Amino acid sequence: MSEMSETVIALLGQPNSGKSTLFNALTGMKQHVGNWPGKTVEKKEGNFEYGGKKYLVADLPGTYSLSANSDEEMITRDYIASGKADVVCILADSSQLERSLYMLADYAGITVPCFLVLNMNDVAKEQGKSVDAKELEKKLGIPVVSFSAPDTKSYDVFYKTLQRAVNEKTVLDPEDLEKRYDRLEAYGRIKALIPDNVIPGYSKTWLATKAVESDAPVIARIRTALTGDSVKALDEALSTVDKGVVITGECKFEWIDELLSGTVKYKESRVSLGKFDRLITHHIWGKPVVVLIIILGLIASFIPALPLMGVGQLIAAIPDPLNEAMLSAGCPAFIAALICDVLLRSLSFIVQMLGFVFGVTLVFGLLEEIGVMARISYVFDNTMARFGLQGKSVMPFLISFGCTMGGAAGTRVIDNWGQKVLTIALAWAVPCGAAWAVIPMLSTLFFGAWMPVIICVILLVMILHMWITARVFGGSLVKTEDRYGMIMELPPYHKPKWGALLRYVFGRTKDTFVRALKVVLIVALAFWLLSYTSSGDISASILYKVGHFIEPVTRFFGMGWQTFMAFIASSLGKEGALGVLSTIFTGSGTISVGSVVSGAAAENINELLVANVPKPEALALVFAMTFNMPCIVALAATYQETHSAKWTARIALYYTGMALVIAGIAYRIGLLIW
Repeated sequence: MSEMSETVIALLGQPNSGKSTLFNALTGMKQHVGNWPGKTVEKKEGNFEYGGKKYLVADLPGTYSLSANSDEEMITRDYIASGKADVVCILADSSQLERSLYMLADYAGITVPCFLVLNMNDVAKEQGKSVDAKELEKKLGIPVVSFSAPDTKSYDVFYKTLQRAVNEKTVLDPEDLEKRYDRLEAYGRIKALIPDNVIPGYSKTWLATKAVESDAPVIARIRTALTGDSVKALDEALSTVDKGVVITGECKFEWIDELLSGTVKYKESRVSLGKFDRLITHHIWGKPVVVLIIILGLIASFIPALPLMGVGQLIAAIPDPLNEAMLSAGCPAFIAALICDVLLRSLSFIVQMLGFVFGVTLVFGLLEEIGVMARISYVFDNTMARFGLQGKSVMPFLISFGCTMGGAAGTRVIDNWGQKVLTIALAWAVPCGAAWAVIPMLSTLFFGAWMPVIICVILLVMILHMWITARVFGGSLVKTEDRYGMIMELPPYHKPKWGALLRYVFGRTKDTFVRALKVVLIVALAFWLLSYTSSGDISASILYKVGHFIEPVTRFFGMGWQTFMAFIASSLGKEGALGVLSTIFTGSGTISVGSVVSGAAAENINELLVANVPKPEALALVFAMTFNMPCIVALAATYQETHSAKWTARIALYYTGMALVIAGIAYRIGLLIW
């Protein structure tokens, strides 16, 4: 609930209308994200101040209309009807007004004050279009402003328009549109039956239109408000309607054409389907080109990521000398180890992973900004639909080959919460860069020339794992009736607004860092305490005792307690698993996030592993590590993007269980081979 002194603004618009850009520019870091109560749809709210007044901004889900076709549309309708919003800001894409004004036409008849923002004015100018906002304002009876959301210098005109709408309580005039609806006899009959104030904020015009469109929730509300013969008359009127959505849609587009007549002027068109679009949308070459773009983007992500990764490596060099210095100065060993092994190693691990996330968010945010991401989504939409997803999901999958945390961050372009969570759940099955650094090495150590075969099998299991995971979680996250492809028009290419993009990237990176640090420190501390001993003898630790106690169970999955503990440690970070094995087999040291083994110690542990771990058990370990939870930072990123502790925990437990099942199967296959 907002304070009484706050003016509440609801942002309403179709996907790709620039709502998120406007929301981020208005609220900056004063925003919070969660889910709408009882719904798997993201809820974003934020605050800003202007002219001594406080404003609360609610970013309503992006939808193409106000029909009852999805949770997003129902949430938007219910929010407007709730009376929480003092004014609704309706956004339209100036470069594609014929399409994007459909939301405005669907809003006609709603009595909540509103104003119209003609966004992406700069893109329209590049196309040779000019929009007369004042003329459009006269026709609509509400304030209209033409500007570009990424251009922060143009916001004064937005604020002044907002204040006009709030002070004058301007309501959209539906009279011209209603005259077109009157051509349909059933519309007039239904409207005459509707009592006043059936749904607060929604006029008889709007309700009658939705009834004609066979909008079930609206019809139910109208029927509840009627009695006796009126209910029968309503049913009779509805029975005469055939293809109501098509008829009202034609009326809306006629109204839009009338609005734009004399309002939009066109210079000689320079927009055409260029060679690149013909290539990227080609039925054969489209997918390979898209994959190549994403791979190049993934590689390019390392360029801005390198500085942060370098900082992380510098931090990683501090723990060992600092630990020695603290012990020499008389500091208790427990405190020194806590600071060096937990705090600094965790911080180093997070910063290095965060560097990649920063790079991914920047590069793919740029692709989204200039219009390439919409084409990537279009090309893979049919393929992803088999998993109950949309084309945008392909990007997180490919990014996860480099870093699962980056893959989770890449789901920010998916506007449906259920599909976003399902995408993250499937992305966890993709072995990350850390896994590819460790698994081939272990496979070569134990299986020699058979390593390529092991890798090929891992890739096949990955595909099967994703299919099973989609079956397991798909029904809960994306209901069958909600599984529809994207309805989209390829947006025009346009120059990026670097200021807005960088603000977004730095903001999300900072937020991810804060959340990841909390989760990683808590889990790393717990794991470190279990393995810590004052003598440095691992056999005296709680971890050792627990491992021995549960070994009868771990053996069922093909792992002794030592390899099982390495499996558990791989959930903190794949590269740390060898350090765990070294600690356990050599009997000294403690286990910490990001700990690795190298040099002479690496040669020593290689000999110990080959001597003490049978090949079937090694095979079980390889598959268990590969398909275990990617890392603790990926867990934090999943929570960051899903805003759901329940689903984050559910995915983590599922992957831990599936990794053990896969390990058990691999172990038994290994027994047959060796």
